Amino acid sequence: MARLVVLGGGVSGHTAATFAAKWLGSSHEVVVVTPNSKWNWIPSNIWVGVGGMSKEDVTFDLAPVYAKAGITYKQAKAVSINPEGSELSQKPFVSIEYTLAGREGESENVEYDYLINATGPKLNFGATPGLGDAKGLGEFTVSVCTADHAAHANEEFQKTIQKMKNGERQKFLIGTGHGLCTCQGAAFEYIFNIEHELNKAGVRDMADLKWISNESFLGDFGVGGLHMKSMGFAVSSKIFAESLFTERNVDWIIGAHVNKVEKGVVHYELLDGSMGEEEFDFSMLIPPFAGVGLKAYAKDGSDITSTVFAPNGFMKVDANYAAGAYENWKASDWPKTYQNPTYGNMFACGIAFAPPHPISKPMSSPNGTPIGPTPPRTGMPSGIIGKAVAHSICDRILKGEDAPLHEISMAHMGAACVASAGKGIFDGTAAAMTIYPVVPDFEKYPGTGRDVDYTFGEIGLAGHWIKHILHHLFIWKAKLKTGWTMIPE
Repeated sequence: MARLVVLGGGVSGHTAATFAAKWLGSSHEVVVVTPNSKWNWIPSNIWVGVGGMSKEDVTFDLAPVYAKAGITYKQAKAVSINPEGSELSQKPFVSIEYTLAGREGESENVEYDYLINATGPKLNFGATPGLGDAKGLGEFTVSVCTADHAAHANEEFQKTIQKMKNGERQKFLIGTGHGLCTCQGAAFEYIFNIEHELNKAGVRDMADLKWISNESFLGDFGVGGLHMKSMGFAVSSKIFAESLFTERNVDWIIGAHVNKVEKGVVHYELLDGSMGEEEFDFSMLIPPFAGVGLKAYAKDGSDITSTVFAPNGFMKVDANYAAGAYENWKASDWPKTYQNPTYGNMFACGIAFAPPHPISKPMSSPNGTPIGPTPPRTGMPSGIIGKAVAHSICDRILKGEDAPLHEISMAHMGAACVASAGKGIFDGTAAAMTIYPVVPDFEKYPGTGRDVDYTFGEIGLAGHWIKHILHHLFIWKAKLKTGWTMIPE
């Protein structure tokens, strides 16, 4: 019997584990190690953050789902990996610490034949002084990164609505809380959902909304922007985003590295090297991501963390980490199999793999401060990669160690995104966009780097309904309900 251990139960890890359990059957064991007791459909957290949904609407308990799938579930945090085993254990293993009530502090070594690192990110609030504590419940700002964060954000948001109804004008500042953040999309959705809810509450005229982001232009989204077909024309995401912000009277600050947050004020540095301050009454700033801090040890106990992980804490895979300057970057730099180059039975997927470099052009201020989005690896790409990695491992378990690995590069992958701009049965709005490929290939598609026939976007009520349907569809899939395998990632 072979044992596959999956670290993480988010979109990528949950996808990998559930498909692996289905393909391997009861002859082999799938183990999921995750500190969380619940699964969270993160794209809907922005609705929780404005009161459009409750946190119960976007989460469910993992234990019964894994029991149904025949998956061994350990509610615990992975601490370290021994990919060569140790002097006491011939097999490789991962050391874990339980977070399950009643077992807190207990530790265990879990042996494996294959390992998938799908731990996702550490929400690195500490990178910006004043941004938030380890739980994301900052003294000055809020977050929508988890369901609990989003519920807290809504509590604070409702207070501002009441203040405006009482005649007190409010300043809103939404965006990224550091120069190297990703997930601009979540903040983008949140600011327009706030704008929508303020209109519904009849207090929009009492609010000043401002966007702050590390993007060098509106509509970069961490993918270097895109040109998409809209109403028969090729439109840049810059024009698309600027139009949306202007139509809804939302101001913006871009190319900004937030370097400090204090009560009611954000301090930032711009790409031109200048410093600024922005006051706020309510602020939601996405934190930067880092690896979760896993360590790695050789058989003799020596530290090999730098061999297995990149400096940012994400696991090294089959990417070209020596591409160098931006001018040398190619689509082929991006990983295809997500296999660790040193230990062939370890893989990483979702946010947990180390990208070779950003997708957007790297930029720094004259002061040497890097300011630009790190590459997104969430949502649809996470699920697709998780499934492909699981397929590779299952083939090697069932067909032999020489079975070819499945390939799914983000440079050959399309993705769809539905960005909400307001929730409502008849007045909801969302921008439905597709992009192909996610990582631009300027050799294959000179000029734009992408195939404009498969990169398009529209905004309207239909997009909102698509996002609402997808919410229910993907929770159905994650619960392994009837026909779940037929629902695409």
